[in-house]
Amino acid sequence: MEKTTLRRCETADSALLDPLQYATASRDADVITLVQDALSAGRTRLAFHPIVTADKQPRVAFYEGLVRLMDDAGCIIPAAHFMPSIEETVLGRQIDCATLNLALALLKQQPALRLSVNLSARSIGDGEWRRILERGLHDWPGLGERLIFEISETSAMLLPEIVLRFMAQMQPRGVAFALDGFGAGFTAFRHLKTFFFDLVKIDKGFIRGIESDPDNQVLAEALITVAHQFEMFAIADGVETAAEAAFLKGIGVDCLQGYYFGVPKFEF
Repeated sequence: MEKTTLRRCETADSALLDPLQYATASRDADVITLVQDALSAGRTRLAFHPIVTADKQPRVAFYEGLVRLMDDAGCIIPAAHFMPSIEETVLGRQIDCATLNLALALLKQQPALRLSVNLSARSIGDGEWRRILERGLHDWPGLGERLIFEISETSAMLLPEIVLRFMAQMQPRGVAFALDGFGAGFTAFRHLKTFFFDLVKIDKGFIRGIESDPDNQVLAEALITVAHQFEMFAIADGVETAAEAAFLKGIGVDCLQGYYFGVPKFEF
């Protein structure tokens, strides 16, 4: 895969700006126009964030594919800068379609790759998104066994019946599901017996400084215990230091993700 560095935009005097501020200012456009233009021109990419095992010698279990847009000057616009404005709109569904297309093509090209992508529950009912998924699973047998959909607690609880039906349809075809932000909301606990999640990502708020935070220690260990009780792998999200990683390994987490193990990149 072509190696590309995530770069930030600079003004004429080299002062660094937020990428979205630069893009919108330089083109006198708002977020919606920026997203529309990027989608129309096919300027979407996936950046890859590793999820590693909690072994003594960590190895990559899979990658999370994070959608990025590029403006016409080549500047990278992370999803956090535009998704809050478009997540519940038609553009949000189009972003999900573009992300899925990129992920399926990459899984076809890289037979050893296992990849997760974020999914909004609303996209499950989107006809175009479903056609893209069905075409990919039909044309490339076995591909579903390397595909993971990450769904946030908020999204899963928004349309639980639709999510449940989709999971029941996809898991026999090998597709796995991860509950993102596990523990951030309490609604999900009473649904864990009903949902069919294979993995949970413990919310970052419980991970930060865990080695010296007794409250986070108790809560994170409880969440790991709950996950294992329901036969789900527990992933600690937002790990940024060696001390956090060491403590989490000691309380039985299965995998870890965070800047300590690498930043999102366009190459593996």
